[in-house]
Amino acid sequence: MRIGLVAALLLSLAGLPVQAACRADAVELKGDWGSARFRVDLAETPEARARGLMFVEEMAPGAGMLFVYERPQPRVGFWMKNTLIPLDMVFMDETGTVQKVQVMAQPHDETLLDGGEGIQYVLEVNGGIARDLGIGPGTVLRHPAIDPDKAAWGC
Repeated sequence: MRIGLVAALLLSLAGLPVQAACRADAVELKGDWGSARFRVDLAETPEARARGLMFVEEMAPGAGMLFVYERPQPRVGFWMKNTLIPLDMVFMDETGTVQKVQVMAQPHDETLLDGGEGIQYVLEVNGGIARDLGIGPGTVLRHPAIDPDKAAWGC
């Protein structure tokens, strides 16, 4: 029941028409579990990535933040300092394919959460949603920031 409710919320709260597949303010994910769409804010600069979702008191179920690096990183790690809500972190390679998911990162925890090597994109959503939907390694994400020549699921 909870998974169906979460899926319905994501689709209804995304507020984006189905035909608008690739927009800067949205990501779509698909896998053997199904598909989902999130409205996203982008963190494309070092300053925006450093701030992330710090100090955000609440986030709609269909919302998130997409961290975009210029190229795959030797190592990506996140922490929850000054973050007020639990988050799921979805770590993806240059093709937009999920490599790792950190579920329910806890507010204010300063433990480094290792996303691994070769990560170029990280999606943060409300804690528990990735688990509830079944988002895991092998899931693919599409967004205009992903190089169309490398994308596992292109725009």
